[in-house]
Amino acid sequence: MFISEIFSSKKGPVFSFEIFPPKREYPIESIYETIEELVTLDPDFVSVTYGAAGGTKDRTVEIAGYIKKRWGKPPLAHLTCIGAHREDILRILDELSALEVKNVLALRGDPPKDGPAEGGDFKYAKDLVHFIREQRPGGFCVAGAAYPEGHVEAPSMACDLINLKKKVDEGVSFLITQLFFDNELFLSFRDVARSLGIGIPITAGIMPVLNAKQISRMVSLCGASIPSALAHLIARYERDPKGLHEAGLEYAINQIKGLVREGVDGIHLYTMNKPEVAKRIMAEL
Repeated sequence: MFISEIFSSKKGPVFSFEIFPPKREYPIESIYETIEELVTLDPDFVSVTYGAAGGTKDRTVEIAGYIKKRWGKPPLAHLTCIGAHREDILRILDELSALEVKNVLALRGDPPKDGPAEGGDFKYAKDLVHFIREQRPGGFCVAGAAYPEGHVEAPSMACDLINLKKKVDEGVSFLITQLFFDNELFLSFRDVARSLGIGIPITAGIMPVLNAKQISRMVSLCGASIPSALAHLIARYERDPKGLHEAGLEYAINQIKGLVREGVDGIHLYTMNKPEVAKRIMAEL
């Protein structure tokens, strides 16, 4: 099933979870119990990430195929293009197709940790979207990423929105946002996106704050701002890790409730492979 069909047929927001493959030194089976616990919460789909420069691409394909075969849930396989050649992308698409995985999240991807990616036939995610639509017409539902506060490399929010529109015009069926902690920023972004003619579903990416180290890392990586209410919580529980964990969960729950009240198209929960976090949030909702 194409995930775009879920958005068009479901009443209320689409709920989805994101997981990441285990590192290569761990057996791939180590993620299956996590997935099983998440699937019992009945998400509409499960996305599987793709390591920097495609570091876990084979595991992404295998896990996505396992989700489809074992549980019948529509998996969303991440696919990055930085440093990739056309034949690489076609091979992965064929592997996914053979496993009946019909949904991909087209991303540029991050450069490898040891330096910039060399070579490759793609510069931006929009180029990958165009290539998939051109080479496998009708074969895949293609999702794209969006940034409510602008991409960290974009010179301005306006420029980032223009580039987002170009990507959507290449054939993106729905968008998943980067994590954010301020609902007003998301709602403002959604309004501007609609004014630009971006009419496809926009699902909000939510990551619960569970510890101070995680906050620092996420802010440095994606540029998400910390609203005063969250900053107050972090300061209040600076010396109380358990208290911050609990307060962070409550903050995410209230964030989601607020977005649902505003008629959000979907909620995409970054689970960090912690099913107990997803269980707590879904129970509250």
